[in-house]
Formats: sequence, C-alpha cells, structure tokens
Amino acid sequence: MKTLKKTAISTVVIGLLSGACIHSAFAEEAAAAAPEPSPITANVTVVNDYRYRGISQTDFKPAIQGGFDYAHESGFYVGNWNSSISWISDSYGTNGSVYGKGASGKALSAPIEMDFYAGFKKELIGEGFASDLGFLQYYYPTSGIPNTGGLTANPNTSELYVAQNFTFGPVTGFVKFSYAVSSLFGTINSKGSYYPDLTANYDTGIWGVSVNGHVGYQYIAGSQPGASLGPTNYLGTSIANVSNSSLYSYTDWKLGLTKDFGGGLSGAIAWVGTNAATYKGAYSYVSPSGNNLGRSTGLISLTKAF
Repeated sequence: MKTLKKTAISTVVIGLLSGACIHSAFAEEAAAAAPEPSPITANVTVVNDYRYRGISQTDFKPAIQGGFDYAHESGFYVGNWNSSISWISDSYGTNGSVYGKGASGKALSAPIEMDFYAGFKKELIGEGFASDLGFLQYYYPTSGIPNTGGLTANPNTSELYVAQNFTFGPVTGFVKFSYAVSSLFGTINSKGSYYPDLTANYDTGIWGVSVNGHVGYQYIAGSQPGASLGPTNYLGTSIANVSNSSLYSYTDWKLGLTKDFGGGLSGAIAWVGTNAATYKGAYSYVSPSGNNLGRSTGLISLTKAF
C-alpha cells in the first residue's frame, strides 16, 4: 500500500512540475495535426448593382459574382473572377449604331465579364507592407457586335498594375496604378489609359465592423476619330476629333461599412459615385434609357469566401 501510494503521489508531482511541457507537447501535436492552409481560395458575391470604377456595369440591376485564387508561398499568384454584366448588350445596336437596346431593341451576347490575372505579391518592405505587380485581362465572350465604322474598339482589355499594400495598426489598404496596354473597354484610340486609386479600411474593433474608403481617377487616353467618320454622342452631337479625356475621364469614390459574420461570410453597404462629366448635354456614360451610369447610389452586397 505504501509503495502504491508513493507511486501515485510521485505521478501527481511529476504532472504538476511538467504540466507546461505536457501542454506544450499537446499543442505542438494539435498544430501538427491541423491541416495546412490551402493555397486555393474561392469567393461568391451577390450585389444590387455591379459598379466598376464607379460606373454601373449592369444598368443598376443586381449581379452575381465569383472567382478563385491560387497563391504560392513564393509570392506568385494566379486567379479568375467573373460577374454578370449588361453593358456590352446595352452598348450596340443591330443597325451599326453604338446606342444599344435603346436604338435596336435587341440585346447582344457577352452577359458575363471574365477576368484573368497573375502576378507576384511579397512583403518586400516589411511585415504588413506587401508589394504587388501583375497583369490583368478582361475578357468578354461576345458575338454579333455590329461593325461600327471604327467608332468602337474590341471591349477586351489588357492592363498592367503595380500596388503597394500598407498596415498601420487597425488601418489597412493599398495604393495602386493600372495601365492599359490595349484599348480600354471598347473606347477607340484609348491605349495608354490609366487608373490610380487609393483604398483604405479601418477596423473599428466593434462587432466585426470595418469602415471602407476609396477614391480613384480614370484617365482615358487618345481622341475620337476624325470628321470623316462623323462620330456623334447619343443625342446626335458631333464629337469628331474630341479628346477621350474630355469625354470620358472622371473621378470615382466610395464610402462604406463591412461586417464580418464569421465563417467566411461578410456583408457590405456603401455609397458610391463619380463626377462623370457631360458633353453638350449628353452623359459620357449613359444607359439605353439615358441615365448616367456613374450617378451616385447605394450598394449592398453579401460575400462568402471559401
């Protein structure tokens, strides 16, 4: 009995003295058993209006979006993102005009935008300051677009971009510069267009809510064709030889809130707008019904990440 009692006491003492070591061993074992984070992530979003650089891509109607990313530990990444759209079918008429369903009454194809991108992202400056360099291809599977006599270009667009991410306590974000190495979204003679922008997020630390802010400037390079082609805006006003910048360049902004619900689910509300200019009474970005596609409006979205 004494021997047995002594053995039991010794076991307890050893356990007390080495509790930290045992706990550490169990923690290491649990960490080893935990699955490695997957290099592949995916996401799906529903939103009441797809706004890209402040301009509605769906004529103020809802969109469904989604994509996936692969990120290698070296910093290399590749991905694809897609969204339903309507601006391609809204932009062309079957009679060769560029005024869309408002002129022809017939929608064309390209109900989807497909983005393909690849790049390199690494914390070269320090922790929380990732530098990012990449290439982005916007692809629109189109068919049936009429010959517009040189007034429009292929909507498919190629861009190079460089970005610097930053972290200052609860504030995170990035500054980015995108440069078009092709014509930009169907605008003739627009190669060399660029878009600098700044995005910042503030984690309030309350209920998983963050404040989001964004501002950007879309510069459109080049000019409209000469008088021989006779380009006009949707009101019939001549815009021959007018610079694309005066017609289409603008500033956009966004202010909103994001709520993290956990489990990869988040919701967002925001107020977005632009100063997309008018030219002789005609909006530069106009829907078939004549509405300014860059007007200020509220957005609400729900995103699930996997």
